[in-house]
Amino acid sequence: MSGLIEGIRQNNFVIVGRAGIDFFTDAGVAVEDAETVSVGLGGSSANIAAGICKLGGQASLVTRVSDDSVGSYCIGQLKRYGVGTEYVTPVGGEYRNSLAFYESRVAGHRNVIYRNGAADFQMDADDVATVDYGRFGALITAGTVFAAEPSRSATFDAFDRARAAGLPIIFDVDYRPYSWPSAQVAEDVLSRAAAQSDMIVGNDEEFGFMAGGIEKGLAKARALAAGTATIVVYKMGEKGAVTFTGDGEIRTGIWPVEALKPTGAGDSFMAGMVTGMAEGQDLRTAILRGSACASVTVSRPGCAPAMADVPTLTKFMADHPGPTDA
Repeated sequence: MSGLIEGIRQNNFVIVGRAGIDFFTDAGVAVEDAETVSVGLGGSSANIAAGICKLGGQASLVTRVSDDSVGSYCIGQLKRYGVGTEYVTPVGGEYRNSLAFYESRVAGHRNVIYRNGAADFQMDADDVATVDYGRFGALITAGTVFAAEPSRSATFDAFDRARAAGLPIIFDVDYRPYSWPSAQVAEDVLSRAAAQSDMIVGNDEEFGFMAGGIEKGLAKARALAAGTATIVVYKMGEKGAVTFTGDGEIRTGIWPVEALKPTGAGDSFMAGMVTGMAEGQDLRTAILRGSACASVTVSRPGCAPAMADVPTLTKFMADHPGPTDA
């Protein structure tokens, strides 16, 4: 585990994957009833990067954005959050940034993602070859980056380059069926990525998907920890999480809140967990910090805008009665 921990403690991450634009309704408003919507930065990898920077860490994003006003918006928002954009490359033609349009409500929540001809899928081997991996302590990516070529092959190339530079690989499974050509391709590719990762974070459905059935997901997570991965976090929603390491299992609860919407929880969990570990927290404490970040995010509108900064997280954890028992 020492190599993974040492890399994370540098608190400086290279993150591979998409930045997108989010439209979201006011609290409790369905899309068909909306007269105005808000806009914010989105995309799994961009959210993780923004969350890390808001919590005092450093992160640079590797991706492609569309060479238009939406791409400019995403770059501007990344800079606003302090995310390094030196490896964000505009692409022209008909490629467009991904767009999410979702409702700020839980009951009946709908989230529509537009990903056809996505600019971030055009990230290629040249993009990842320009990265100075030696500047960073660890590489993080989310599963959506593997859904199409050339992004898929480029990310596996980034894995190889990062590992050659001594960086551990942190993988958020983040399975989104709408992005993939088939479930079988997704299962094969995501399993390959997991087998190459030092830390894997996913929910029960995602591990179940890789295992061929949700009832097999827990065993899959346990097997990955016993084999190739150092830390595997198996999230179970309201039931908390089970984390597997070579030293055993850690069971943790959640910080109950009145949720405004379900989006952004996984990205903020990752940001909170790795920055907690970077600060020297033990694994259980860092996992609970990630869970607290997730609770803050689902209780506020937007994804990146909703993520906690240090004062917000400190106040939330001080005022909250505490996490549930595992």
